[in-house]
Amino acid sequence: MKGGDIGYALLYGWVKVHALLPFRLLYVLSDILYVLIYNVAGYRLRVVRRNMKASFPGKTGEELRRMERSFYHHFTDYIVETIKLAHVSSAEIKRRAKMTNPSLIDSLVDRGHTCIIILLGHYGNWEWFTAGNSFFVRAKMYPVYRPLSSGVFDRLFVNLRARFGAAGIRKKDTVRDLIRLKREKTPALAVFLADQTPSRANLHYWTTFLGQDSAMLTGPERLAGKLHLPVVYADVSKLRRGYYSVEFKLLSDAPQKNAGYDITEQYARLMEQTIMRNPAYWLWTHKRWKHKREDAL
Repeated sequence: MKGGDIGYALLYGWVKVHALLPFRLLYVLSDILYVLIYNVAGYRLRVVRRNMKASFPGKTGEELRRMERSFYHHFTDYIVETIKLAHVSSAEIKRRAKMTNPSLIDSLVDRGHTCIIILLGHYGNWEWFTAGNSFFVRAKMYPVYRPLSSGVFDRLFVNLRARFGAAGIRKKDTVRDLIRLKREKTPALAVFLADQTPSRANLHYWTTFLGQDSAMLTGPERLAGKLHLPVVYADVSKLRRGYYSVEFKLLSDAPQKNAGYDITEQYARLMEQTIMRNPAYWLWTHKRWKHKREDAL
């Protein structure tokens, strides 16, 4: 057995053992992780504070600290909930992560759109929706992802997402795989986490996002336009601890007719609204604003 296989076997074994725990005990583990990650390690605390302060300049220091603590509580919940994917049943996921209007996706499929682009963000528990909700609609999930630097952890996340039939698409293979999915005419949802920072070579569109000058990912819109794929926004809400919902919102069913970066702008506004409902549930540890507009010149 190779070193990577040994590392993966040990990691997956650890995850599987913890995934056997009932949710109530996993949330006890989350409370312990909160202390370790926030109070002891201060994981990416400077990044979180910088992002929150820049996004909410009108909030007091105490308001920002309350938001910060709420974020880390949610973040450790996200960790244990993702671990739970190694064992949770489809019935339990259905009960805890609901789609309120899957009929929107079904109606697009009925109209002949067998490959559909879904845009969402790092809000709530995106893993539960990208991995575990193919059974809500007549389409298979294909989350687009950038492989992690750790091969062991990358393999873990790929396998966790595949438990309920989702099949990941590597970022570099996106164009090829979307063309293939469209040709196969098997209902497919290509899922993009579109709130990430574009690479320096792809600073094509700028807008105001959370009060800051922000570069936006434009790849999903450009692909949708070239391949004539409908684009849908997934509006995630956290109802309470361990319970989420998502509402689909159609951005365009004919993106080849949209002007400029209209779909990307719609996404920015809707994603912003989602975050503002409760900012603590967004992933503030990302270096979301590391590029400046002059970088694109």
